[in-house]
Amino acid sequence: MTASTTPVPLRAVTYNLLAGGLNAGDDTRLRAQTKMLARLGPDILGLQECTGWTNRHLRRLADELAMVPITMAPSRVRRVPGPPGGTALLIRPSSIRVMDHWIVGEGVFHHALIRALLRPVAAGDDPGSDFTAFATHFSWSSGDARLDEARMLTDYGGPFPGAPRGALLLGDLNTPDREPPHWSLVPANLHSRYRLVKNDGAFGRADRRAVQVLLKSGWQDPQANFGNPQAASVGYYYSNEPVPWRLDYALVCGLAVSDYFIHDTPGARKLSDHLPVVCDVMAGANS
Repeated sequence: MTASTTPVPLRAVTYNLLAGGLNAGDDTRLRAQTKMLARLGPDILGLQECTGWTNRHLRRLADELAMVPITMAPSRVRRVPGPPGGTALLIRPSSIRVMDHWIVGEGVFHHALIRALLRPVAAGDDPGSDFTAFATHFSWSSGDARLDEARMLTDYGGPFPGAPRGALLLGDLNTPDREPPHWSLVPANLHSRYRLVKNDGAFGRADRRAVQVLLKSGWQDPQANFGNPQAASVGYYYSNEPVPWRLDYALVCGLAVSDYFIHDTPGARKLSDHLPVVCDVMAGANS
């Protein structure tokens, strides 16, 4: 097969479904989420909180999006009684080929980390167009736990033996991107999730270490260069936590970005406590 000599545009989306898009087993919300994702048209899709899903849920969503699942990895620890959550990674086979994939970081991640070696279909048999895609969901419990998880990904912020130059990280990283207007907006029992904890147990600033260590290692945050840098992916759903934060990220390394935005509409706000993040990249010979 002849390889493409021009970069290939690909759309990546990450989205936390909130309890699998299911309400007491009713999939009405999941069906609406699927329609929203179809309109966004992802080539690569990372999903978090696939709670209560069977392979039937995954296959139906994939079929309606004209995508195929790479894998769905269950969460290691259940946060509340009930079915375990899960993290999934899907691709559109008309634009992407899966060369290999792994579930990595077992024993470290509260949820999961999926790693896939991908190649644009237009690149033919050219391995020089390969790139790595990650789908993950960092721990909710503390900045310390998230920092340990982030360190599993810092190697890919630059050249690493055996890995292609390009990389894409999709996930709910549970890491605030800013200080809240005032910490009184966050319930006191949730401060330990989002704030630095001092030796005496007192709270400090927002704990952003997990994302900061990724950025210091070479990963890039496209939201700094596209759209509204203050756009938030959470903060509209719960009346007791009205803090406009970005907890969901699409980070890149070695891939050119052509567009990036958080899909924030009245309809999207009704479907989950998180909003989809969309990142358009250029992969291929000149990425």
